[in-house]
Amino acid sequence: MAIALGWMQLKHQKVRLLVAIAGIAFAVILILMQLGFRTSLFDSSVRFLQAFDYDIAIVSTDTLYIGRTVSFSNRRLYQAKGVPGVAEVSPVYASMAVWRNPEDHSSRNVFTLGVDPSKPVLDAPGVAENLDRIRRRDTVLFDALSRPEFGPIAEEIRAGRDVTTEVNDRRIEAQGLFEVGTSFGIDGSLITSEDNFLRLFPDRTRNQIDIGLVTLEPGADVERARTAIDAALPDDVVVLTREGWVAREKSYWNGATPIGTVFTFGVIIGFVVGAIIVYQILFADVSDHLPEYATLKAIGYSNRFVSGVVVQQAVILALLGFAPGVVICLWLYRVVGAATRLPMELNLERGLTVLGMTVLMCALSGMVALRKVRSLDPADVF
Repeated sequence: MAIALGWMQLKHQKVRLLVAIAGIAFAVILILMQLGFRTSLFDSSVRFLQAFDYDIAIVSTDTLYIGRTVSFSNRRLYQAKGVPGVAEVSPVYASMAVWRNPEDHSSRNVFTLGVDPSKPVLDAPGVAENLDRIRRRDTVLFDALSRPEFGPIAEEIRAGRDVTTEVNDRRIEAQGLFEVGTSFGIDGSLITSEDNFLRLFPDRTRNQIDIGLVTLEPGADVERARTAIDAALPDDVVVLTREGWVAREKSYWNGATPIGTVFTFGVIIGFVVGAIIVYQILFADVSDHLPEYATLKAIGYSNRFVSGVVVQQAVILALLGFAPGVVICLWLYRVVGAATRLPMELNLERGLTVLGMTVLMCALSGMVALRKVRSLDPADVF
């Protein structure tokens, strides 16, 4: 009966109901978009970390994130190779270079990796089959998922044409494609050989690397090997498992930059905005129906029953506002993902989380609006 009564009161004034649904849907969209951006920030920031083929990574203690590495001596990598359980080590050079768009001659920063062509250290589509191409002098592989501001490079290569341009004022040819994707710190990427990398960065020396990848023998305990390597190396490097490196990268974006805080604050704002909208709707509804609530209390219905009507109205509003909010967000995720090349996906876990937040938001608003009903005295009304 309480549910039926609550629904009848809501639909009695259809304009107010539609306004409430629109307000809640707006709050749901705001929360989902902020959570989507926040998740996209973290997921995109670790794309290369997850694509590398390794068990343990070694980076400088001064490295902020994958796009801003600080080099260290490759002796650290060969010291790690002497630790029991280590099967293989691979040096990786990484730095930002200046890419010149061959179409409009504009310049953009491009993330550049230098790897050993004989070791497929990056497990990403297009890498293994194209590694032989970068053995040639001044050749690179181009990330097909880079932002379009770099030019129609992927389209030209897929059409069978090599692309000639400049990187760090040096003439190079893009002869193959791979796929990793962009992030908040990386708009586009290149892979080349160690020799070509050092030609692009003539101030760099071969014995200064940016990332050390360690592969363990089959069956070796990863954490035990990490501890042993860490103990064998000086304090100028950090030794990390795959999970530890991913966590370090996400921690940087969440704590050391304002971006994570901004998205979190956006979620809070969305929650507050939705709560205020629902409170105003419910408070106005309670005020308009005070005589009806007074009648219910006068004929013997308890405060608990009357309060239940208002709370259930709040839950009904939450469900009605959540549905259109999710539908609109699914469309917005596709639009934003296509425009930014960032991973924008609405999964079941996030959807259920926001549904719970929406119900909680509306229920809290309903509890606040209940104060007028609980203190209601039928004698005062009549």
